Amino acid sequence: MPRLQINQKLVVAVVYVSAMLMSSLDSTIVNVALATLGREFNVTPASIEAVVIGYLVSLAAFIPASGWLGDRFGTKRIFLIALAIFTGASALCGLAQSLNQLVAFRVLQGAGGGLLTPVGMAMLYRAFPPEERVRVSRILMFALIIGPASGPVVGGLLIERLSWRWAFYVNIPVGFAALAFGFLFLREHREPAVGRFDLPGFLLAGSGLGLLMYALSEGPSRGWTSPAILACALAGLLLLAAFVVVELRVAAPMVQLRLLGNTLFRSTLLVSLFATAGFVGVLFLVPLFLQEARGASPLSSGLTTFPEALGVVLSTQVVARLYPRIGPRRLMVGGMSGIATVMALLGLIDLNTSPWLVRLLMFLLGVGMAYIFLPNQAASLATISREDTGRATMFSSVQRQLGAALGVAALSSVLALVGPVQRDAAGAEVPHLAAYRAAFLAAASFAAIGALLALHVPDRDAVATMQPRPVRSRPREAPALEAD
Repeated sequence: MPRLQINQKLVVAVVYVSAMLMSSLDSTIVNVALATLGREFNVTPASIEAVVIGYLVSLAAFIPASGWLGDRFGTKRIFLIALAIFTGASALCGLAQSLNQLVAFRVLQGAGGGLLTPVGMAMLYRAFPPEERVRVSRILMFALIIGPASGPVVGGLLIERLSWRWAFYVNIPVGFAALAFGFLFLREHREPAVGRFDLPGFLLAGSGLGLLMYALSEGPSRGWTSPAILACALAGLLLLAAFVVVELRVAAPMVQLRLLGNTLFRSTLLVSLFATAGFVGVLFLVPLFLQEARGASPLSSGLTTFPEALGVVLSTQVVARLYPRIGPRRLMVGGMSGIATVMALLGLIDLNTSPWLVRLLMFLLGVGMAYIFLPNQAASLATISREDTGRATMFSSVQRQLGAALGVAALSSVLALVGPVQRDAAGAEVPHLAAYRAAFLAAASFAAIGALLALHVPDRDAVATMQPRPVRSRPREAPALEAD
């Protein structure tokens, strides 16, 4: 019996969005669950952070190999293996009986996640040609924006109504469904000449990124002058510097550093780095302010921040229509300037500010983010060849992880430096609003830098992605034959 044939664009979009929503939801749901996990395993907040750190370090270590593995062994095979690892590790996390077990399973989950994102993105960009990249960006929006925004709501409901184990079990049905669908309908793709596996490059890049991610994640809590943090940061930077030297001399490098010489690709990466830092930093800071300063529950906090996702969904429809006429540069400059303003306004909220005003500002933040991420994703790979797509998406994944870590680290450090609490006249501890305001201004600074960088994005190089979607005309009816 012949296998049912389904349009590959639809197949790739379904499996990619399913996998990425699962991955992005997982990170934010686990963050909501940390306090509960600390009580469950009877450990300190500093110890429970290993659940997040182990995942991030493993994720960073495996991302550099993703492009080569997908090109060599096939994107379908590697994507499905990564999805199986991530889903299986999620089940193991839910079954964990100790903190050590949970951390070990999170490391395994990070290995799957590190391969999942770049390989899936490479499949998506290969399925859609440059003139359809706006459609790709609409798909990516659901995975990259809506997932993190929905996480606090979903996590709050699961933890309050069921148990912390469902923060991991929730991945299983989605993962198995995507795995089965992908196994049946995805087509394989390999590149003909990828060279031998670059072991020195993998070891240098993986260990360097892992150490840097550890330093960025732990620096705010342990202190940037801590010997361990300084040693990890310095070692990570030195290993990455050695990686660059080695890769430039290898005949078949694992990471194609020459892709960074592409002006459009490089400029969009930089804009996305600062946009991600500001955006993820705010998604970290607003719930923290609502819960720590205003005493909101995790579920209430999640519902207050969720309008950001609605803003993205609604604004994306407008941006997709503007992009072919305006191009990426002006849209991104406007979007970065807009979110910088919103982030600065968030710094003005206090303990008595109406939750509806906070929701409105979060909605406007989502509106502005659509003007950045959609044009950025549509234009970034416009001048990247099909054979280099897998290596290019690896850079995008690294940039996203570093941007997120940088944003949270910077805002956490500002908050800690000023002090999130102070003593009132009676000697009682009260929230220190100046610390939160300074952190929001730091996020706005990231966005302002991104706006300046967006001025250098060359619209002319992205012209292939700016083709308006053709309108399908109805077929004309054949003229009737006249009777003699």
